[in-house]
Amino acid sequence: MTNRKMFFTMLWGAVFRRRSRAMMAVIASLVGAATLFCLASVCVAVPQQMNEEMRAYGANLIVTPASATGKSQGIDTATVRNVTALIGAGHSVKSAAYRYESVRINSAPYTIAGVDVKAVRALNRHWNVTGDWPGSGNVMVGRDVADALGVKVGSRVTIGYRAADASASASSSASAKSDSDESTETAESSAQGTQSTQTTQGEQTTQATENGRVSSDIMDNNGIEFRIAGIVDTGGNEDSIIYATTADVSKLAGHERGADVVEYSVNAMGDELNAIVNRINKNTNTAVKAQTVTKITSSDTRIIAMLQTLFWIVSLVVLVLTLVGVGTTISSIVSQRRNEIGLRKALGADSRAIGVEFYVESGIYGLIGGLLGTAIGYVLARVLCATVFGRAIGFDWLLGAGSLLLSVAIAVIASIPPVRRATRIDPAIVLREE
Repeated sequence: MTNRKMFFTMLWGAVFRRRSRAMMAVIASLVGAATLFCLASVCVAVPQQMNEEMRAYGANLIVTPASATGKSQGIDTATVRNVTALIGAGHSVKSAAYRYESVRINSAPYTIAGVDVKAVRALNRHWNVTGDWPGSGNVMVGRDVADALGVKVGSRVTIGYRAADASASASSSASAKSDSDESTETAESSAQGTQSTQTTQGEQTTQATENGRVSSDIMDNNGIEFRIAGIVDTGGNEDSIIYATTADVSKLAGHERGADVVEYSVNAMGDELNAIVNRINKNTNTAVKAQTVTKITSSDTRIIAMLQTLFWIVSLVVLVLTLVGVGTTISSIVSQRRNEIGLRKALGADSRAIGVEFYVESGIYGLIGGLLGTAIGYVLARVLCATVFGRAIGFDWLLGAGSLLLSVAIAVIASIPPVRRATRIDPAIVLREE
């Protein structure tokens, strides 16, 4: 019998003659591999899936006019298309444009937003709307506005536009569409630019008091009558705004212009999102300024950082427990085979050959446990993602190979201390005990 054949015969006998010990080592490796692969799969898949879920809660990037001329005229449709194409390069993106005007209802000032209903509805799926969204001749009011006016779905209100009131839309549009100081400052300055243009147009328009578009008297309640189609309740600044179609706002104001703010929901976060912002701001052809919505982006980053920290903590604990489990099992096997090892050394086997046999045996336990654990870990990760996010994840072959190699490496490393003890056994002492 050759030395190689004898080696595999001894290895086969060591594994299958002590099935209970081998099973314990395999189970220790299996639990470690299953836990680590499940955590790693979730840690890789969750940030992307969570980012997609968070996009349902509004924009994470806003764009406003950068120049004084842009602020007075708003962002035109062509610019919006160019910016959207720039942001959408390599990313999925949703956008919605908002034109803000200051109006009066029963002599009280309010802010009305002209929107593309389909775009706003797709971007803000978390909005709780009672009734219908705006349509031609129909508006949707925020909960605070509805309570202040004492109206409900189906009520009718007369909305009047006064050019001199345009400045009131500055703070409203800024606070409603941004949660950071920087965003507020930009949106506010944009609306102030709009104010100056509208005031000039109001002064130059001789028929300003016709059709309820402009009123020069603060107590003038003339205007255009709209039906309240729905009431939006978000618990945020949207509750203090009136929403109408862009066409209705243009008709009310008596002129058309671009958007004051364009919101984007981009499938990106962290440094990737900041890179998009920098790319837009460095592009002088767009004449717009981009910035992230701090509340949304910081929430994404904070949650993902917490998940990654939890992953590393649990992974470290699992690694230690796997090392202890496999190491304890190999120590037990070495102790059980102490007499056999002494006899083999007395017959001329060197310490290196004995050590290699134990290392290979440990590696086999790690390989079997890694294969089974990776399969179980994938099933757990798939069930977890389907339960929490309602989506399935595919098998990551690179991650699977890493899990398998790590299981084998942990099993071999855990066996080093007991194997070193085994190679130091004195055959004379063992045989004397016999």
